[in-house]
Amino acid sequence: MNYSYWEIKEWFTNIDFTIVGSGIVGLNCALNLKLKFPKANVLVLEKGMLPQGASSKNAGFACFGSLSELIDDLKFHTEEEVFFLVQKRWSGLQLLRKNLGDESIGFQQNKGFELCENESIFDEYISQKDQVNKLLNPIFNRNVFSTSKNIFGFEKTHQEYIVNNLEGQIDTGKMIHQLLKKVQELGVKILNNITVKEFVEINEKVEIKTDKINFKTNKLFIATNGFATPLLNENVQPARAQVLITKPIKNLSIKGTFHLDKGYYYFRNIDDRILLGGGRNLDFRTEETTNFGQTKKIQNKLEHLLKTVILPKHEFEIEYRWSGIMGVGNQKSTIIKQISNNVFCGVRLGGMGVAIGSLIGKEMVCLLD
Repeated sequence: MNYSYWEIKEWFTNIDFTIVGSGIVGLNCALNLKLKFPKANVLVLEKGMLPQGASSKNAGFACFGSLSELIDDLKFHTEEEVFFLVQKRWSGLQLLRKNLGDESIGFQQNKGFELCENESIFDEYISQKDQVNKLLNPIFNRNVFSTSKNIFGFEKTHQEYIVNNLEGQIDTGKMIHQLLKKVQELGVKILNNITVKEFVEINEKVEIKTDKINFKTNKLFIATNGFATPLLNENVQPARAQVLITKPIKNLSIKGTFHLDKGYYYFRNIDDRILLGGGRNLDFRTEETTNFGQTKKIQNKLEHLLKTVILPKHEFEIEYRWSGIMGVGNQKSTIIKQISNNVFCGVRLGGMGVAIGSLIGKEMVCLLD
């Protein structure tokens, strides 16, 4: 260790709260800690140069579930459970917009559209549309789902869409930048490229052991989502999501967020480009990883969808490819709990980090009450 007295004194001494993870949940936890305890010394640790999981690598969907996803959820959850899942996602999105402002995160509400492979699948979902609308009506005071003709010229798909009239989209980079700016203005310290190896509770303190330095904190909050397993004994599995984006396309008229195959594929417009991600269902086992990267099987499928369904009449080139790591489990509910006297966690966001991340960060702080 080669740290000066000044460094140890300023960054690693008398720490009230330490948060592991500088993504949506971690930064919202820091924000709410400073709002509740303005004089507290709050430190955020991040193992990457930027948030390492999915917070700055997601597709920027401000969504709360497509019709097919919710129908699928109703097979494994009660109506009450699905109602509260959607209610939580919607509340989280409103909190995100309130905290940061629509303009600063590039929020747009251009609706969400679900594409179906054929008429029979479309009819199957539509037959349950009214039931789902009725279930969700107390949240929105209106029908969420309707239908629309194929106005965007997609091919090899049924010529009607299922429309989510309240779905939106954000600029993920702007969102994370604004969150970082907001918490740092409140005096939160953030250290990047530092990995927490383990922690030990000693009396009323928690000793945190990292790859750089060991230190003590009064309270520890773990917000690492898909990377939680090494630190927590909880039901959270990593789930890699592969994404690509085209170069700008002239005369691109596609506008909105789009879902295929129960949400396993998703695409949207952004800066005259098409962003497309998904395909985890092609190879669940391989995608249960914390390693970033792409596979030929999924990338080939994504490119095939671009050529045959999404952009059949456009020439395009892929400019960037990347992946993010989500946290999933055998239930859609998030794990927010007190682990021990001085350790808390908020993990397993199930691919809904944009929607619920702000709320989970706030609810972690409420555990102190």
